Amino acid sequence: MILGVTMGDSSGVGPEILLRAYRGGELPAKFVAYGDLSVLDACNRRLGYAVPLRAASAPPDWRDGALNVIDLGILNEADITPGKINAKSGAAAREYVIAAARAALAGEIAAMVTLPMNKEATQLSDPGFTGHTELIGAVCGARDVTIMLASEQLIVTHVSTHCSLRTAIERVKKERVQRIIELTCEAVARLMPSPRIAVAGLNPHAGENGSFGREEIEEIQPAIAWARERGLPVEGPFPPDTLFYMAVRKRRFDAIVCMYHDQGHVPLKLLDFEGGVNVTLGLPIIRTSVDHGTAFDIAWQGTASTRSFAAAFNFALSMAGGAR
Repeated sequence: MILGVTMGDSSGVGPEILLRAYRGGELPAKFVAYGDLSVLDACNRRLGYAVPLRAASAPPDWRDGALNVIDLGILNEADITPGKINAKSGAAAREYVIAAARAALAGEIAAMVTLPMNKEATQLSDPGFTGHTELIGAVCGARDVTIMLASEQLIVTHVSTHCSLRTAIERVKKERVQRIIELTCEAVARLMPSPRIAVAGLNPHAGENGSFGREEIEEIQPAIAWARERGLPVEGPFPPDTLFYMAVRKRRFDAIVCMYHDQGHVPLKLLDFEGGVNVTLGLPIIRTSVDHGTAFDIAWQGTASTRSFAAAFNFALSMAGGAR
């Protein structure tokens, strides 16, 4: 089994995290990196990691312990500006993701793990770019995709992700909530027996019987009823301000379907900022990611944590059927 790792934005922490995790033996399976060999070599030299690098052959060769790189040949050392927004590295990061997604679709890799991109940098060459999730979904021809964030304490999924709050409210529709409940139940069932899934309300107090909005009555409750009729282990909608307490402190639920990006991201990142894993649901391939950004303020300084990357790698390996 071979996994694929995308290098992320070259001006961010992706290259150093990849090199240090590999040097530290934190990645317990064969993989190839999608990126620019010249960038990894420059980072390797700057930080003194002495990781052996090789442009990957077909099939890749791991006999001497070298890190195999699918070298896209987009950037050289002069193109990168560690710690700063860079249009070239933003555009290159997008190409790494597309190449890995296509390889996964072709069966050349069993799963893909992505290191962080910077939306602002990538939007300088692709103004319509909104994130990894949407880009990979487009490559795979998948429309109903969403983010699942996972940590040892909690799993959350999202009805909407990278959009304005106004748009997020508009996207709370029965059919969409049904699909996210379905995807959540399928994914969590692969990770544990007899999962318990909760659905958060959209409005304060889950609308309080229509006093603070009717989305719970008209869209969310019917979606839950639809799911329960099909035997899915789901309950709700629950007031968001108490639901996370019930899940984390009382251990009543294993996963929560959230109505918008920050409703799920804020509590999970508070619980486990460095160890959280981002998983894309609704794809024909397996994709996991670190749950942090490019961290330009510490890029190429050798201080970025590898914890989330190691967790994402292991999560992808588990989902692909490998031993952790």
